[in-house]
Amino acid sequence: MAFKRVLNVVETHDGEPMRVVTGGVGHIPGNSVYEMEEYLRLHDDSLRKFLLREPRGYPPLCCNVLVPPKHPDAAAGFIIMEQTEYPMMSGGNVISVATVLLETGIIPSHEGLNEFNLEAPAGLIGIKAVVENGKAVAVTFKNVPAFAEYTDVEITVPHIGHGVEKVKVDVAWGGMYYVMADVTQFPWIELTPDMGREITRVSSLILKAAQDQLPVNNPDYPGVGISISQLFKFVDEDDCDVRNAVTVASGAVDFDNPSTWIGALDRCPCGTGTCARMAAMYAKGLIKPGESFRNKGLLGVVYKGECLEEVDFYGKKAIIPAITGESWIYGYGNLVLDPTDPFEEGFTIGDIWA
Repeated sequence: MAFKRVLNVVETHDGEPMRVVTGGVGHIPGNSVYEMEEYLRLHDDSLRKFLLREPRGYPPLCCNVLVPPKHPDAAAGFIIMEQTEYPMMSGGNVISVATVLLETGIIPSHEGLNEFNLEAPAGLIGIKAVVENGKAVAVTFKNVPAFAEYTDVEITVPHIGHGVEKVKVDVAWGGMYYVMADVTQFPWIELTPDMGREITRVSSLILKAAQDQLPVNNPDYPGVGISISQLFKFVDEDDCDVRNAVTVASGAVDFDNPSTWIGALDRCPCGTGTCARMAAMYAKGLIKPGESFRNKGLLGVVYKGECLEEVDFYGKKAIIPAITGESWIYGYGNLVLDPTDPFEEGFTIGDIWA
């Protein structure tokens, strides 16, 4: 059969499923990875939908398309795709992309420390990956500047229940804009997998309220707003300092439509979310340059975050963060489109999608 589209993919996860497209996409116009991402966002969103919607995808799935780098110092480029947007940066996806590049031989690797740069839409990302017996056992990336927009600001959030009407939040950029709330404000919630439905319900309501009440502006990416919510809790545990649960939207939240009070929980600790948490902590004096902390996701996967240095970002105090994590390849395959398939861009249904 002559298929209408054939894409080569490597399936990875670090808790969160992160698909990496290694071939079959073809030329994407643009003089930088950011321009290539913008071309897809504005002119050809069908590829993202094809990769992430059913039957080839599901709400928690993320995707990365390998592209030729445009920056002379980059070994490879990649465009990040999620269910409702094209993120400028994503930590878990960076770790998975670096793992695929090294373990498939697209970038030659050697035992021990491997250093190279990747070009994301956000720009050049430095990678340090430790390889043991051919496996990338620890990938560290140096992120773009992270900064807080709001700390400990109170917003009104309807429909939460339990007598809660006001929620104190932080908003920070870590490569994406996050609204973050200490989960102790909701004493009936524990950050455990079995409470996933309630975590996503409350997190979605907080996200919509923050979008309505807290304007943000990253001069490098005008129009990019708050798109992800995070519940967190400081803990005193042997393997982590913070527990978190990040909810990624699978559609727009509508206060008048309870079926939209849902999202997909990030199965990993979330790299850009960890960077945003560090930026808010730095703004409050809870972490200093040279210090680190460990962030644990719902599945028990831990990312190590490091606050490398303070920098100025358009007059705002920002930090350069680094994140270390690990990803695992679990499959290789081809995704195809039958020319008679009526659902060329895939489909969603309101049972699990917002």
